[in-house]
Amino acid sequence: MTSAIAIILVLGGLIFFHELGHFSVARLFGIGVRAFSLGFGPVIYKLRRGKTEYRLSAIPLGGYVSLAGENEENDLSGGFTYAESFIKRPTWHRMCVIVAGPLANLLLALFIYWGLFWAEGQMFVAPEIGDVRSGSPAAVAGFMKGDTILTIAGSDIAYWNDVADTIGKSGGREITITVDRAGQMLSINVVPERLSRKNIFGEDEESYLIGIAASGRTISVPLNGASAAIAGLEQTWDMIGITAQGFAKIIQRVVPMDNVGGPIMIAQMVSQQTEYGVAAVLALAAIISVNLGLLNLLPVPVLDGGHIVMLLFETIFRRPVPPRVVEISTRIGILLLVTLMLWATFNDVRRL
Repeated sequence: MTSAIAIILVLGGLIFFHELGHFSVARLFGIGVRAFSLGFGPVIYKLRRGKTEYRLSAIPLGGYVSLAGENEENDLSGGFTYAESFIKRPTWHRMCVIVAGPLANLLLALFIYWGLFWAEGQMFVAPEIGDVRSGSPAAVAGFMKGDTILTIAGSDIAYWNDVADTIGKSGGREITITVDRAGQMLSINVVPERLSRKNIFGEDEESYLIGIAASGRTISVPLNGASAAIAGLEQTWDMIGITAQGFAKIIQRVVPMDNVGGPIMIAQMVSQQTEYGVAAVLALAAIISVNLGLLNLLPVPVLDGGHIVMLLFETIFRRPVPPRVVEISTRIGILLLVTLMLWATFNDVRRL
């Protein structure tokens, strides 16, 4: 039951904030909003406030905001005026409304990280050795599991990221590493080797290494509101970069399409994180929110990115995209999305 509630809240929350972005900017510009729906398909519950109908629909895998004059110039039934027509607004107004959805997801990730860092502190992997590879330079030099690295070549080491970065910059020259071994300080000389390792995308990359791995123990660094906001911004930016690289690697076929997952995989991930508490679920929600925001910015027809491309065309050439082109591209976009969803679902079921 807890997992089911968490899944509904995470998916529903991410969709809600995405559509809230579109809705808020549309209202800010005075554009008429016919409906704000959380979910697709048959309407389970609806409530009308002013000219807008708020809906809860049966299929919780998306949502939509229906704007007055969105598709047709004369689509102003329901009491909406010419001034409230979306299609009659300047292109930059319409572009702001469209961009607001993905931007809302990115801002949500930022707020989640801010809150987590403020409440829980920022987590870092401790510079503690969890494994020494047999026959590696570290094994030959005498490093042992449980050693805590204090300095490398005179540079203080606070977190495990510092270990990899500092050793990688050695250029293969001998370096002195100071460790804490059960309260005893030891200085050990070691010569890094040019070795291959897997990055987060499964690619082989070469770097200067000594053959050690982190223990996985974490350190929590308390932060105040201001420093938590800065750390949250940095974390969000890092996640945007990693996610964008991930999309590029999929297109380049570096990351196999077999790794693409859909709603079932997301539900599984959320369910697993509920075992570790609310903070773990929120951290996962931030990652999914970044993915959702960037996914919607892809230049695929029917996605927000596709609409932005068409508006850019209209801005540059001073005329809208021909209706026939819009119709064909929309059909292609729907076909691509349906194919991707079916493939992702197939992968999810196969993994089960």
